[in-house]
Amino acid sequence: MVPQHGHEPSPDPPPYNITVDKSTYSPGDNITVYLQVASSYRTFFKGFLIEARDAGKLTSSAVGSFILTDPLESQLLLCGHTQGSGVSHRTSTKKTHVQAVWVAPQDPPQRVRFLVTVVHEYKVYWVRIPGPVVSLRGATAAPPTAVRAPTTSPRATAALSTPFSSVGCSHNKSCLRDPAGCHPDSDPHCFFLSFITDQEESSVMFELSGPAEGYVSFALSLDKWMGNDDVYLCVNDGGSVTISAAHVTGRTHPELETQEDLWGQAWRVADGVIQCRFQRNILLPRLENRFSFNHSYFLFLAHGRSQQGLIHRHDQQPLISTTQKRITGHPEDLCGSRSPLLIKFHGVLMLTAWMWTVSTAVFIARHYKHLWPDTTLLGQSLWFQALGIAKAFALCLFVSPTHTSPRQPIVSSWLVLVLLDLRLCRAGSHPYIGCTVMALSVIQPIMAIFRPAPESPRRFIFSWMHFAAGTVCQILAAACVFLGVAQQALLLPSPWSPAVLIGWLLWIVLADLLLLIHSYTLRSRGNRNSDDKENILFAQSERQQHGEVIQNNVEPVQADNSNGLMSPSIR
Repeated sequence: MVPQHGHEPSPDPPPYNITVDKSTYSPGDNITVYLQVASSYRTFFKGFLIEARDAGKLTSSAVGSFILTDPLESQLLLCGHTQGSGVSHRTSTKKTHVQAVWVAPQDPPQRVRFLVTVVHEYKVYWVRIPGPVVSLRGATAAPPTAVRAPTTSPRATAALSTPFSSVGCSHNKSCLRDPAGCHPDSDPHCFFLSFITDQEESSVMFELSGPAEGYVSFALSLDKWMGNDDVYLCVNDGGSVTISAAHVTGRTHPELETQEDLWGQAWRVADGVIQCRFQRNILLPRLENRFSFNHSYFLFLAHGRSQQGLIHRHDQQPLISTTQKRITGHPEDLCGSRSPLLIKFHGVLMLTAWMWTVSTAVFIARHYKHLWPDTTLLGQSLWFQALGIAKAFALCLFVSPTHTSPRQPIVSSWLVLVLLDLRLCRAGSHPYIGCTVMALSVIQPIMAIFRPAPESPRRFIFSWMHFAAGTVCQILAAACVFLGVAQQALLLPSPWSPAVLIGWLLWIVLADLLLLIHSYTLRSRGNRNSDDKENILFAQSERQQHGEVIQNNVEPVQADNSNGLMSPSIR
């Protein structure tokens, strides 16, 4: 189990934990083995090798076999005489945890110990880290089922007998609640954060509560965007709660900090609600990423799922306090929102642009061009003037400035499409489609400015390109609107908002179809009228031509005075 890297193993204690989900087994049983970074370290590993050996004779061959849980990250090896008796890495990507399932052999030893070799970097690795011991059922009891790193995160030292109370909010402690005014002792759906400074004004006690499957957390932030925040986590780890501090850099997984500065820890898990309490000094000058409580911050409340103590991304948009709050300031009942005002304003502008102004412009260009052919306004066709006004108004909505806070610059509303993905949340394909729509919206008027003259032979090229770009833009915009209302930052009612959009889309399609039928009917009627008029004119022309022929064949009327007889033509 020694990597052939030409270097000695690291003499330092390994910053990794090896745990299992069972302490005893029978032949053929499955045991899940976990390898993960210890919670008190900010590190990773690139390579690993896990084997199971006879605990009484660790130099013997590997026993049992493994089943992969993530074939993209792990692979089975032939160690000793059994295929799949070792599991190792497949790639050298940075990892913080892996797991595999060990299958006990049919003739197992009395006790089995898991051994792990972990490679942090090519020159830094640990060999045969002793893991937990599991015992054959009916054999001697096994030692503890986990070997923890020397400086793992401390557990909460006391259990809360009663849930937290909102009594005293704004009087002797500051509180942030969601929904506003809820009571954590009676409302199982209440998210609650309170903090109070001790009498010596040297430390602050925090109470955090909320319904969650895996964890609840809060963060101190200098702005309303995720990144460079001081985070505190209460993680449900197998029925007990681990309280830890962390730091977030950008939109990344929290990096755990040292936990020695948190004390007075207590926790409670009941009826799906996680509650924890701890204290921390106001000043921690020796720790760069830990904020001083003498300054003002925005407060974030988040919750989500966890697995084996490892947290996943929050399930819902975090609750963000409306204003900044100094932690050691006077008690206050704070307000917050899970939907930033900038995102709401952006949504209103985009819905107004696409549901009203752009749709109106498309209808004018498509259906009223032929209805107002000769009507003019300021020297231009009326339909063209109306189209230009609608487009200009839509473009103003696209780039309307939004002022978010005194410390943030004015940002164009359409830039939120990018900000949603880069800074706030995982917006999926919405920002990319939105940017494409914005680019096509700018290209369309530029194409119109440089369009060829109507009699130009290249006019049909412009017409088709203009039509294609506009149609693609309208289709992408509809998709973008549907993706936008699904963003968790807007918190729109799920059954109603898609239904309203579907109704709007059906109305646009139906109105467009009715106007197309109406235009076709008018053109058909006009063609029939034109044919009738041509027939009438043709008949009149025929009659006129026939009259001219008769006139040309008539001889002049003359009197024959010589014999007193009339001309034969008169007869």
